[in-house]
Amino acid sequence: MEKTGLYLVPTPVGNLEDITLRAIRILKEADTVLAEDTRVSGNLMRHLGIDKRLQSYHMHNEHKIVADIVNRISAGETIALITDAGTPGISDPGFLLVRECIKQGIKVETLPGPTAFVPALVNSGLPADRFTFEGFLPQKKGRATRLEKLREEERTMIFYESPYRLVKALDQFITIFGPERSACVSREISKMFEENYHGSLLKCKEHFSAKTVKGEIVIVVAGKNSKQEVDLESAEDEDNE
Repeated sequence: MEKTGLYLVPTPVGNLEDITLRAIRILKEADTVLAEDTRVSGNLMRHLGIDKRLQSYHMHNEHKIVADIVNRISAGETIALITDAGTPGISDPGFLLVRECIKQGIKVETLPGPTAFVPALVNSGLPADRFTFEGFLPQKKGRATRLEKLREEERTMIFYESPYRLVKALDQFITIFGPERSACVSREISKMFEENYHGSLLKCKEHFSAKTVKGEIVIVVAGKNSKQEVDLESAEDEDNE
């Protein structure tokens, strides 16, 4: 194993085959694996045939235990950090631990791997040369202010959203960006029932208002005055023929 104290190991966002050979090796060789939810990660570890100590590390306890983890790494322990799905630190715990390790001169190594917004962005057909990742918007306080600041944004915008708030979020986007702004809503990425719906924000709202929505959601919205050449609405119609 490489002589590094902390490894950030991406885990599949859907299909369990979406994990690298190196990630599997690191998980096998680490002394401890920090997991956002040990039940979820336990299922993955059993699938991979890995018997390893799992320790809870999530947004509710990271401030309390980060110093202890850094001390253990400094003492020679090798620790891997994973989340329920995707790359640690991307809308998931990880930033605080990485920052503290860097402060203490501990080398941090992040493996390349799955993260939901990249396939959603590429699949959207919207410009991917310049984009802004907004992650989860505040649920209440500050949400309107944050969206208002994005009113003039010219880059493609990427948001994470709960399936329970999807239609409400699309309605808010329509108010800020206009009903005809091009968008793509992706859900269940890399899973059996993956869906990527392309169209205007209004079409997206109508589509998802008429069905029960499940799974993790990524919303990709065109920037203001985007020179997007593909007619996403037409493309969607052709796909459905």
